[in-house]
Amino acid sequence: MTGRFRICDWSAIAPGLDDKPAWLAWARQPWLPTGEAAPALAEMAPMQRRRVERLGRMALQVAYWCQGAADSALPLVFASRHGDLARTYAMLQELARAQPLSPTHFGLSTHNAIAAQYTIARALPANYLAVSAGACSAEAAVVEAQGLLADGASEVLVVNYDSAIPEDYAPFADEPGCDFAWAWRIGKGEGDAAPDETTLSLAAGLEIAPPTSPPMLPHGLEVLRFMLSGDAHLGYADADRQWHWQRHV
Repeated sequence: MTGRFRICDWSAIAPGLDDKPAWLAWARQPWLPTGEAAPALAEMAPMQRRRVERLGRMALQVAYWCQGAADSALPLVFASRHGDLARTYAMLQELARAQPLSPTHFGLSTHNAIAAQYTIARALPANYLAVSAGACSAEAAVVEAQGLLADGASEVLVVNYDSAIPEDYAPFADEPGCDFAWAWRIGKGEGDAAPDETTLSLAAGLEIAPPTSPPMLPHGLEVLRFMLSGDAHLGYADADRQWHWQRHV
């Protein structure tokens, strides 16, 4: 499987990183973002905004930044490995204490809840998808976006977001955790002669070398670093899947 696409616009946010110049500098010398900062999300009405916790605010903020009012027909793909795990974990603790669960909290914990809040707040008529594919959720989102482009969409908004997992889950973590969100407006590739396009390939025979040291970033954030850095290639192997990102200049 191979697909070629172009990024028409992008936005991103993480603690200490909230504008494009800061992100471009970070891509040259990356570090793991830490902190509890949450975006103001002033674009959303207060009554709707108060329903969304910090991770959701980050995801919605980059979506607002990357999708203008004139682009209301863009189909959307929201992707997250863990989703709003902090909210889910809090409900599990309530269950363990035999306390009743809030239907509102449950509804907002589902994997498509953040995307749903976004489309409701902006009254968007286009379809949206919510995907999760483990560490490769960013790749899964781009694959879904390319399917929508092949089906006739002019562009697709992809939003990838995740957060550090609760401490009790730390023994099971296979990559560093941090809070981040990024959005890409993806358009169809124009062919071999077009510059600044990217190919995403999935194959069993790429023989990507295993990493020699633990990763410094969660993979979803490493994908953003690749796109901003100017690097020519990024490879990632997960179980029996081998992904290869290639930039064309």
